[in-house]
Amino acid sequence: MTSAELDIIAPFDAPLPPVPEGEVLTASQWATFLAIADTIIPAIEASSTQSVNKLTVQPSEYTNAVQKVQKNVPKDAASDAVQKYMADKASLVPGSKELIHRTFGDYMRDDALKGIRVVLSTLDTRAGCYLLTGYSTSFHLQPVNIRQQILQNWSQSYLPQLRQMAKSFAALSIATWSKQSVAINPVLGFPRAPVHGKPGKGYDYNFMELPPGGDQEVVETDVVIIGSGCGGGVCAKNLAEAGHRVLVTDRAYHFPAEHLPMSSTDAAIHLFHNGGIDTSDDNSVAFLAGQAWGGGGTVNWSASLQTQGFVRQEWANEGLPFFTSSEYQNCLDRVCQRMGVSTEYIEHNENNRVLIEGARKLGFSAKEVPQNTGGNKHYCGYCTLGCGAAEKQGPVVSWLPDAANAGAQFMEGFEAERIVFDFASGRRIAKGVEGTWTSRDEMGGVSGSNKTKRRVLIKAKRVIVSCGTLHSPLLLLRSGLTNPQIGRNFHCHPATAVAGVFPKEIRPWEGGILTTICDEFSNQDSHGHGAKINTMTMIPSWVLPFLPWTGGLDFKLLAPKMSRMCAHCCVIRDRDTGQVYPDPVDGRCRIKYAPSAFDKKHALECIVGICKIMYVMGAEEIIFTQTGFPFFTRNPDADEELGVNEPTFQTWLANLRKRGLPHPETSWGSAHQMGTCRMASSEKKGVVDPTGKVWGTEGLYVADASVFPSASGVNPMVTNMAISDMISRGVARGLKEERKGESARL
Repeated sequence: MTSAELDIIAPFDAPLPPVPEGEVLTASQWATFLAIADTIIPAIEASSTQSVNKLTVQPSEYTNAVQKVQKNVPKDAASDAVQKYMADKASLVPGSKELIHRTFGDYMRDDALKGIRVVLSTLDTRAGCYLLTGYSTSFHLQPVNIRQQILQNWSQSYLPQLRQMAKSFAALSIATWSKQSVAINPVLGFPRAPVHGKPGKGYDYNFMELPPGGDQEVVETDVVIIGSGCGGGVCAKNLAEAGHRVLVTDRAYHFPAEHLPMSSTDAAIHLFHNGGIDTSDDNSVAFLAGQAWGGGGTVNWSASLQTQGFVRQEWANEGLPFFTSSEYQNCLDRVCQRMGVSTEYIEHNENNRVLIEGARKLGFSAKEVPQNTGGNKHYCGYCTLGCGAAEKQGPVVSWLPDAANAGAQFMEGFEAERIVFDFASGRRIAKGVEGTWTSRDEMGGVSGSNKTKRRVLIKAKRVIVSCGTLHSPLLLLRSGLTNPQIGRNFHCHPATAVAGVFPKEIRPWEGGILTTICDEFSNQDSHGHGAKINTMTMIPSWVLPFLPWTGGLDFKLLAPKMSRMCAHCCVIRDRDTGQVYPDPVDGRCRIKYAPSAFDKKHALECIVGICKIMYVMGAEEIIFTQTGFPFFTRNPDADEELGVNEPTFQTWLANLRKRGLPHPETSWGSAHQMGTCRMASSEKKGVVDPTGKVWGTEGLYVADASVFPSASGVNPMVTNMAISDMISRGVARGLKEERKGESARL
């Protein structure tokens, strides 16, 4: 497809809300920050004279670098694409400073921002700069070559704080640049819109609107569902089709299919929690959680795996026999049938083919992953930015339209603040939810400042909390519940990745994201704990920030290789847990979590397995996303008959095992959060009972992945939906019995 054709079908823009008011950094702090960013992503120049604006290299080295980049550039790229790329630097990228301002002002927690400000100010004083860099000259006044050496020294420092600082600055700078740069995509050949497939038409939602006013607006319904994601969507359909009045609320706003897939910048802000930059308290794990109309189902990768048998048995052994019942299997099958879950229409892209074929060559257990694409092939790798084809059967395409057709109502832009209770016989009886509704702007978007705000009380006979693992516990805590289990038992399937660079162009962003999985390493303790090998999204701005930064020129040479990369992630079924809690300053979600030594041991075996898959499938280079660990470069003269037994490869693997997975060098991410409102057989063990009702309350339920008794070990969507199917059908039966009782009394 030509560029002109792609422009025709490119999605509509999704303008962003205004940047936060005020200055997030002083002028001198900005100068230092941009100097750091321009050191990580520098302009490259052939010169023997050092410069504060460019990284200078010898002419022969520059010529060699240009030739290496040119090897990866598509044949139809503009003749000056490589020159523009080499001249590009972080501070030149349009909108980069605005994006950093937004990141610091809206999404970074208070203690982290204070720490960054202290570092940036220190680097602009003689004494502070000498302490951190060994030079008395302010950092931003140093030549780029010297600044690069300083960052490299930090990366190798014996002080973990300096190593973490170097890694964090690199990740933030690369993420911003890869989202906004106009130079990187032409070099990669990465188009704005998917090459395969065509735009689709989504459901035409009708959202509740409130008039301006100073008084609290009161809305009455039978059931209010707080959250429109995978749990809330299933509940809405079941309860509306059972004849009950249903109102679904969400803090997010709906973006129709014609706005999807969004750009990486817009998607992070419109579709993900906290701008897509949540981290654990110790910065060991980066978390991605959907915060869109449709929740995680709007941005997930279509993987539709049912709950594993050993997990079901584990949960049943905890006093929850429902999970080994036929009723639960019926719930699983019912939700899969509604979404058209199947492996029948899968066409593997190269990333998935490398995984399943490499596993076969090594004798590893691997299989295809069922997709919720409603009987369509759906060969698209952009769905993590929203599905423009409207084929992925997430809540926005399936469950919520079904609910609407049965009479459900919807309210976007509603920030739930607390559950409202009555008290009787020492028990809390949920009577609704109170919060603030914010309208769209006068143009029907979310970027304008002219919006209506109203205080709203939604009165309901039943309240279902489906805010997700990060926010359901916070809403319960804000509502005065004191069960110490609220927010605990946090699981997140921490993941790290290995990339392989192959001889031929792959264009890994094309095709289904996750259509294969390898479970060879998933039961390493004989109790179901281990790790699976998954393929992953290959959108450049999602991959490049996780690649190790070793120098400005090194990274400029590495990034264009992404068009020839495959990347697989090791996803742990974590045994050990963390906690979600409110920030003491502003109440935002905080996450106390780090992968345990027990879980990291399992991950290491899985990582070695990924490296072996990359090797047997012919990777020229193998890159483990760990700072300071060398890449493996294939010996072209190696005896290919030896396979993974080739001596230099074995030596590299031995070094990897010896080094292990230290913090902060190892990059961890999580897209699956579970367990913070744990379902349990007693109040001492969890937050909700076996029916999903919050212990110590009446009329209040939780229906999302936060109720998982432990980690599911597979993508949580189908398990979430099946549990929510059970919970909502139980709620419907309870309301029906109440109606019968009321009729009998009349």
